[in-house]
Amino acid sequence: MYFRWAAGSQQPRHLEAGTGLKLLQAASGERHSLLLFSDHRVYSCGDNSWGQLGQRRQQRTKRPELIQALNTLPIDLVSCGKEHSVAVCHKGKVFAWGAGSEGQLGTGEFKEISFMPTKINALNDIKIIQVSCGHYHSLALSEDGHVFSWGSNSQGQLGLGKNFCSQAIPQKVKSLEGIPLAQVAAGGTHSFALSLTGTSFGWGSNRSGQLALSGNTIKEQIYKPHSIGALKNLSVVYISCGYEHTAVLTEDGQVFTFGGNSSGKLQHRSGRSSPQLIKGIDGCVSQIECGSYHTIAYICTTGQVVSLGRGSSHSNNPTHQEAPAENSDITCLLSAEDLVDIEVKDIFAGAHANFVTTRQVSNTRSISVSRKILPEMIRINQSLVKKWRTADKGKERKDAKREISLIFSSSACLMASFLKKRDTGENNFIDVDLKLARDVFKNLTAEKWISSLITTCLEANLLGGLPYSSPHQEALLIFLLLPECSIMQDPKNWKTLAFEFAKAIHKMNPQLLSCLRKRWASLEVSSLNILVQMLKKTIVSQLCDGVPTMQHVSNIKVLLEVIKKVHKANCQLPETAFIINELSDIFNFNTGEIKILNNNLLSTQPFDIFIFRDFLFIFDLPSKIKFMQHDSSVKLWVEFIKEIRPEGGGVSSEFFHCIFEEMTDAKYEMFMYPEDGSSMWFPVNPKFEKRNYFLFGILCGLALHNLKVINLPFPLALYKKLLNQKPSLEDLKELSLPLGKNLQEVLNCEAGDIEELQMYFSIYWDQKDVDLIPNGISVPVNEANKRDYVSKYVDYIFNISIRTIYEEFHRGFYKVCNWDIIRHFQPEELMSAIIGNANCDWKQFENNSKYQNGYDKSHRTILLFWKAFHELTLDEKRKFLLFLTGCDKLHVKGLQNEGIVFRCPEGFSEKDNPRSLTCHRILDLPKYSSMRRMKEALQVAINNNKRFVS
Repeated sequence: MYFRWAAGSQQPRHLEAGTGLKLLQAASGERHSLLLFSDHRVYSCGDNSWGQLGQRRQQRTKRPELIQALNTLPIDLVSCGKEHSVAVCHKGKVFAWGAGSEGQLGTGEFKEISFMPTKINALNDIKIIQVSCGHYHSLALSEDGHVFSWGSNSQGQLGLGKNFCSQAIPQKVKSLEGIPLAQVAAGGTHSFALSLTGTSFGWGSNRSGQLALSGNTIKEQIYKPHSIGALKNLSVVYISCGYEHTAVLTEDGQVFTFGGNSSGKLQHRSGRSSPQLIKGIDGCVSQIECGSYHTIAYICTTGQVVSLGRGSSHSNNPTHQEAPAENSDITCLLSAEDLVDIEVKDIFAGAHANFVTTRQVSNTRSISVSRKILPEMIRINQSLVKKWRTADKGKERKDAKREISLIFSSSACLMASFLKKRDTGENNFIDVDLKLARDVFKNLTAEKWISSLITTCLEANLLGGLPYSSPHQEALLIFLLLPECSIMQDPKNWKTLAFEFAKAIHKMNPQLLSCLRKRWASLEVSSLNILVQMLKKTIVSQLCDGVPTMQHVSNIKVLLEVIKKVHKANCQLPETAFIINELSDIFNFNTGEIKILNNNLLSTQPFDIFIFRDFLFIFDLPSKIKFMQHDSSVKLWVEFIKEIRPEGGGVSSEFFHCIFEEMTDAKYEMFMYPEDGSSMWFPVNPKFEKRNYFLFGILCGLALHNLKVINLPFPLALYKKLLNQKPSLEDLKELSLPLGKNLQEVLNCEAGDIEELQMYFSIYWDQKDVDLIPNGISVPVNEANKRDYVSKYVDYIFNISIRTIYEEFHRGFYKVCNWDIIRHFQPEELMSAIIGNANCDWKQFENNSKYQNGYDKSHRTILLFWKAFHELTLDEKRKFLLFLTGCDKLHVKGLQNEGIVFRCPEGFSEKDNPRSLTCHRILDLPKYSSMRRMKEALQVAINNNKRFVS
């Protein structure tokens, strides 16, 4: 049973579909209708001047007649344009007939009239699941998420761009590629698409405001799909388009309309370009449909079908524009009293006709929300995964292969498979469930044939078609999802799949890339780490893949740029997560060569390592230092007059150690120490000329470049400033723990308590009173301004009070050092590179040692030495290092290979003390026979550590 309203009538006709049949779907154009019944046959009635009925004759019919040309095909979908018709069979093949002068039939011809349904061959290999006709254009959504359009493009309604004319063959709407869509809808000369996450995209004519565009300059046409901001937060679940108006249904059952109102179709007295809530609906709406000139709605809570405008009269002039309706309020078309023992199933609206299908109900009427069910694109679910994994060799395996190929060849299908409910309160919400995706991918790829098929699909189809140029944020979700697939992490696929993935990101437009960075910043640590590790391994695979070519270098540059973008967005992973440890083995910084594997043979090849200059964050600290050395020719040689041997490093080490020990001594007051034993800082009132700080900066730069560890008791704040980073309260705690703790207490004070401290914006620092703000001595610190007080306090100590002399120090340091290299250090790394590492692995130090002139590691004297050495305190070990090397710390570059070279000197007896050759870390150690003598000898070395033999 179904109801039908003719044009200009508010009284429905109660009709029967026939014995055993039900009306599944109805569609109406300007003067004709199509009816699809439960036997999947299509009937047509109305005007046939343009062949829109699909009947061989041109006469109009008042009663529905079977379209014989479609009689053998089970039809699932029908839609009507103004004077053309479209049907989709159960296999997703599309047939069209009627007026075709604008190409709206999609058959490849601009044919005025086509009386018989014709298959659209351009869509022959594609399964279409939705179709919607505008006045002179058509839209279709495929099973794998592609949108096709054809017909007139006079107002941009095809979404192809401004330079496209009418199309007689379906074209992909490329700017919607990669977006998982729920629906497409065509209006008179405008179009809409709705994504599964609730984003509405509109394009075409906006002359009456039917696209709900907003802004200072509202365009009359949009030639490509545009995300409609006015609908963003409405939680839209369904869209319907009329000739010059649009209606949307929201999750909570409200209806909004916008566009022209020539026939009172919007309820509002005049057209509106912004969405307007339809008021006066007493209940929850579950279905809406727009005819060309009116809108109807089904209120599921009351069982009513209502009209939101009185519709257009059946004028012979289809472009006739009526004056606004005198009374365009809500009109009840069907009430609960009209529906005895039945309830509404679906509603359909056309230009001059409405249809309502019904179903039998039990004693109590259902009050559940019965939304219109639309065919959906294919996606992964648990039942499909189970079916695929258990598919045998026959038809089940064939069907499984088809489904897997479709999904893993389509970004939209993959994203649709793992979408989660959007939280509109989150700006950077990750819309895909990455953990679920990771588990599903792992489950699927456990089957060898599935893993192989997925690899083929990714390589042949999906990766080459990634939506890197999309104007829409939703398209970027695939770039979060793909790294979760274990196939992307397979070493066999680093050079192919992982690289193609990175290349797409490298080509991404700036707007989309900015959005992707925000998503990266919101990722869980596990997902971000998966992405980083994949990129790191891909870089190594490109480096080691045969003799370096121009293409290799180009590929590596792409990968480096991408990992740099991820690094810049990172706010969760430690810096060490980006370090590629293999690089220290691959690169020889001295010769500018890399190790490669060519035909399974290891060899070295020249390589321009300077392409890594802007990407030093992927190197460990020793490698950064080597890179810095390779980049610079600034070297300092220190030698004694008439010295026979060339300087091997020990003399210059002692030089830097001694000069910095003197210069940083508190007695000279070149620097200030807030407390005894604290770190040092620049003085507020320096006693030395500022040029001295410039020279001090040069010395620090020389020490760094010459890999000499120096005594420089600055806090981490100095290294932050050298890297243009802002020191914090935590840095002040390192400089002056008592002061830092006091300021922390100020921040921790509860409201009301801080006023009792009687503090003001005036401080005492380095024997000087100073106001933090004008007249600060009169401005009390309170709950409202305490954070500002602490911030200004920290800023004064680390920046304002020392600006002049620090700038000189900074200038001197970078007189020697290259900012383009140093900027890639972390503050902690730069600090370690300058002052060395006191936390030495002394067991490794022992293992790295070498033995000459009769000594070996099992010699009794050597065993005594190491036993005595490991019993020394940390301070004593550092003093021994000073005796051995001229420096009391090991430089970070040598942590893995520093050791002692032991020699048994000829002519030395047990009474002699050890002797060091600091230039070469050689220890001349006599053959001591007892532990007591060994310990005595070590104490002599420790207490005379500033005397050396060169």
